[in-house]
Amino acid sequence: MSGYTEAESRTLRTAVYGAMVLVSVAEEGALDQESHAGIEAMATLPADVRQVVDAGAPELPEGSVADVENGVLAALRESVALLAERSAADASAFADAVVGMCEKVASADGRVGQDEDAVIGRVRAALGR
Repeated sequence: MSGYTEAESRTLRTAVYGAMVLVSVAEEGALDQESHAGIEAMATLPADVRQVVDAGAPELPEGSVADVENGVLAALRESVALLAERSAADASAFADAVVGMCEKVASADGRVGQDEDAVIGRVRAALGR
């Protein structure tokens, strides 16, 4: 299939879905529109990563909102490191795709709020962007 272990696959799914969830819950908005925008934007992920993300259910960290965010940001950092070991181009494409997904989720209702923008900034930082 993709050559990723189950643990690596979980990390990638947590990173991708988690980043979108963090942006989506940062402010009240059109959750349905945001979900659709994020799922559509997943097409920009590198093909092997998209295959892994599509192959299983997302798992978000448990705990408080801060615990969830910290866990997702850690998964983003781990995902970039994992992908960089295999291909610098895929790591860069992954980071760009995740930032793009977050931006599409944030703007799905026609505007990007201050809290959404702040979350995107933290996602960018975790991705080295």
